[in-house]
Amino acid sequence: MKKNLMSVVILALVLANLILTAVLTISVLPQTRQANELISKVCAAIDLDLEGGGSEATVNVPLEQVETYSLNNGENMTINLKPAEDGVEHFVLMQVTLGINKKDADYKKYGAPEKLSDKEGMMRDQIYSVVGRHTVDEMRDDRTAIQGELLSALQGMFDSEFIVSVSYTATYQ
Repeated sequence: MKKNLMSVVILALVLANLILTAVLTISVLPQTRQANELISKVCAAIDLDLEGGGSEATVNVPLEQVETYSLNNGENMTINLKPAEDGVEHFVLMQVTLGINKKDADYKKYGAPEKLSDKEGMMRDQIYSVVGRHTVDEMRDDRTAIQGELLSALQGMFDSEFIVSVSYTATYQ
């Protein structure tokens, strides 16, 4: 009789545990979904990439493999900017320097300085196009985004990632 009573008590406890687990799951799961949606919205608002990535090859190039190339022989390029909200026309004087991966497979094809000088006019055109789409405020406030756009445009032009960085100095007027 004692074994029977013990079995009934254990069965009752197992059923109680099962019921409480079901109740807990049903009550917590919607809150978890709402929290995940909120986190996704916040990340989207601040433009974080939840999947990670991007072009990792551009980040992991050792400094000794990077060669610099100054466009326009290091001289300023004068680029008209998109009119600001106040309607005033602005322009920027820019000196652009490219970081080139000497160990990339396309370096000999495109990246050697004598090869780049042949394509410099087309590269300057890409830079004029990208920079000209922005206002003076955008240029001042979001330098990293502008550099990313310039890098993407130049990599797209060559259909290669031998250009690993774009840096510039700018004077706005």
